[in-house]
This record gives sequence, C-alpha cells and structure tokens, in this order.
Amino acid sequence: MKTKPMSRRKKCLVAVGILLLLLVILAGVFFWYVSDYYRAEDVALEVMAQDSNITVQDNLTILSPASPTDTALIFYPGAKVEAEAYLPLLDQIRQTGVTCILVHMPFHMAIFDADAAEDVMARFPEYQHWYIAGHSMGGAMASKFASDHPDQVDGLILLGAYIYGDYPDEDTLTIYGSLNQSVEEHIDYTENIVEIEGGNHAQFGNYGPQKGDLPAAISAEEQQKQAVEAIEPFLHT
Repeated sequence: MKTKPMSRRKKCLVAVGILLLLLVILAGVFFWYVSDYYRAEDVALEVMAQDSNITVQDNLTILSPASPTDTALIFYPGAKVEAEAYLPLLDQIRQTGVTCILVHMPFHMAIFDADAAEDVMARFPEYQHWYIAGHSMGGAMASKFASDHPDQVDGLILLGAYIYGDYPDEDTLTIYGSLNQSVEEHIDYTENIVEIEGGNHAQFGNYGPQKGDLPAAISAEEQQKQAVEAIEPFLHT
C-alpha cells in the first residue's frame, strides 16, 4: 500500500515544530550556561555590609569617597563573575577620592551591555571627569566603549585585558599578572603597562579560582594593592 504524501501544510507544521524545539533547547543551554557563574567571596560581601557609603541603585553599586570630587570611575566586571566580587578592589580606589560605579551586567556578561557607561554618565551629571575600567571581558567591552566614545572618557583602565578598538594607548593603563601571559601576547603597544609579578588573571576580583587560570604566587590582597598603586596616579594626573 502506498503511503499518502504529507501535505504542504503538515510539512510546514512539522518544520515549525522542529524549529521551536531547537529554540527551546538553545534557550535552555544558554540559561544553563549563564546561571553557572563565579560568586563573590565573603570578603567581598563584607565590604558592602560594613560601609554606609556604598549604595545600590537599580543595576549599579556606587562607592562614594569621604570627600567626593568631580571624577568618577565606571567598572565593568569580568564575564560570568558576580559584580560584588570587585568591591574590595573598588573600595581601595574610592579611598583615593574617586567615586566608583560598579555595573551589574545582564547575565553577568558585559558583552550584553557594552554601552552601559552612557546611561551611567547621564544619570550622574555632577561628575565632569569619567574613567572607565574593566576586568577580562569587562575590560574588552570597556575598551570598546572608550573607542566608540573617546570624547566622553578621560582614560581607560584594563585589568587582565588589552585594548579592543582604537582608543589611544597613552590614555590607557593596562595591568596584568605575570602568570596571565595570554594578555601580554596581545599587547602591541608600549605605554602605561604594569605587570604584577606573581599575579594571575582572577585575583583582580574576589571570586576564587578561575578555570584555566594558573595559581597566583601572591595573595589577592597583594595583587589588588599593587593594581591600586598603579591606578591612583593614573586617575590623578
């Protein structure tokens, strides 16, 4: 007995069903991927709990210095890292007199909101001088923003990252750990580069070991201290 050929309408319904099933699978894989992220360690969360000059507004954590100036720093976290992991680092930076604004990225990935800094600047018109910084993928997206908006940014600070775009290297401070050589391999400029001996990729934040990263030969506290020592004069030149 011959099988009756499938009608065009049934073929379309089958194709639509297969497409919907694929979309559901892809969505499931995506949400599984982004839900598996690095959590901030207790030492980072304690910074928030102990200081009333740290506030949260929507998707921003704002660290205000004791005597605010007209300068602010916008910070983009690394990919799949809880934003609060960078509070210990930013707490030290704000003590130099610079307001630090930590952006909580969609799905913990700056690639989904590389232009977040534009909204931040619009929300805080009292600041006249803006710096943008980021770690890892956050640094790449901060670099992209600076390259696309050079007139809005006084300087770019990259941690465990390198310039992505054509932002001037003389206005960029690049800091990386000596055990994170994949960054050094991509640096084709020579100004304002700081290598932290014994530092690795992850320890600019406090979120524990990162997959594929070499164990650091110094503590996270020491790595962040040296980073801030390089950042402070860059912000105040």
